[in-house]
Amino acid sequence: MTIDDPARPETPGTTEAPGTTETPEAPEKLETLETSEASPSDPPPPPPHKPTTWSALRPLLLRLHFYAGVLVAPFLLVAALSGLLYALSFQAEKVVYAHELEVPVGDAALPLSRQVDIARAANPDGTVTAVWPGAEPGATTRVLMADPDVPEDTSLAVFVDPYTGEVRGQLPSYGSSGALPLRTWIDGLHRDLHLGEFGRNYSELAASWLWVIALGGLLLWIGRRRKNRRALFVPEGGPASRRRTLSWHGSVGLWAAAGLVLLSATGLTWSRYAGENIGAVQDGLGGATPVLTATVGDAPTGHEGHEGHGGTPDPTARGPVAGPDMGLDEAVGAARAAGIDSPRISVVLPAEGKGYVVKETDTQFPLELDSVALDPADGKVLDRLAFADYPLLAKLTRIGIDAHTGVFLGLFNQLLLAALALALVLLVLWGYRMWWLRRPGRPAARGAWRKVPVTLLLPLAAATALVAWFVPLLGISLLLFLAVDRALALTAKARTRAG
Repeated sequence: MTIDDPARPETPGTTEAPGTTETPEAPEKLETLETSEASPSDPPPPPPHKPTTWSALRPLLLRLHFYAGVLVAPFLLVAALSGLLYALSFQAEKVVYAHELEVPVGDAALPLSRQVDIARAANPDGTVTAVWPGAEPGATTRVLMADPDVPEDTSLAVFVDPYTGEVRGQLPSYGSSGALPLRTWIDGLHRDLHLGEFGRNYSELAASWLWVIALGGLLLWIGRRRKNRRALFVPEGGPASRRRTLSWHGSVGLWAAAGLVLLSATGLTWSRYAGENIGAVQDGLGGATPVLTATVGDAPTGHEGHEGHGGTPDPTARGPVAGPDMGLDEAVGAARAAGIDSPRISVVLPAEGKGYVVKETDTQFPLELDSVALDPADGKVLDRLAFADYPLLAKLTRIGIDAHTGVFLGLFNQLLLAALALALVLLVLWGYRMWWLRRPGRPAARGAWRKVPVTLLLPLAAATALVAWFVPLLGISLLLFLAVDRALALTAKARTRAG
């Protein structure tokens, strides 16, 4: 990820390497003289050296990398800094909300139905939608409620001591990971800068270009000439200089490239524009995420459709069930008998015409994400969905999203995200530093695409157009880059004529 410019300022008609003093006319005169004095019996001169594919592509890639780095890097910097805060917010949440999340371990836990009744008494205006029993000794039970006083797509969580029944507090809870106010605020900052739908364009623009800049910088760094292979992987030491900054920029970018590309890909899956295209392709390839059928009296439908990334229980239709209801504790017991054996579960209460839904929520490896729907009258299994039965694309999507949001592998996942975010911050700062040290910092010469062989240029142009259509903000911003570049060229030409 190099915001770098190895090209010096252009001089019309000059093609020598930096540091040479030979005039541009000298090679032509020498060639003419040698040709005129050559004997007919002399062997013909060797053909001119044919440029390699890389030598033709490198200037074009360098120019794209330069503009993308300079113009998109501010968005990447904001995304990286907010992402770093988000990765650290999981552990901060445990400290800030320790009173609500942790209690002394008691001898025996109260029945779940009793804990729900206590939560209802604490907030009689709320409607219980789901219950998250404490997964570990000393963890509180989280009773989720639909409440008009919390933001849209957010539940009110009432934290109940499972041993004593004490209500430890009430907090808004967002998403399938149960983000509390601190993490929810940071998540909103990372996602849309708290600007709503308009703000989502910033994060989608950053995700759209991150993989391009990362892979482009990786190719430029690997293709760079160096004395030893060690310099490819390990930064150089010595006094502060542009060369040392480039060494750190390139080697750290090499180690971080794979993670940054994965962050870009997973971030695009739920973006506003590219996410729709990704979802359509996934559905077309038969990789849609299956959905559990919980309607009483209906047979399973094959789990068609998409499952939301947020995972917040639907608060719109929950309430007392008309007809027989076996009760919450019996529903959990029936789910255990049906194979839901993870200690981390979420129980969605039945709505009118719907059954209980008991889901495993353990995203640690190995994953336990099976779910079952139960008839509230007798506990009969209405439908069962095993994570092992997900299509491969649906599995990869779920794992990728969980990894992006820091819940896939717990603390290790969060530390890895923090390291990637910090690496991206440093890469951006190092890139701007190199640009400043080489100021005025110009990209490779214009017209680099003309040196690319037609047999390579046409497929490259077609692939670029396809990607630009599939990732719209990438295509729009690429057109903007070209417009800026053209405007700069016209301005430079006008100054030359005026001078």
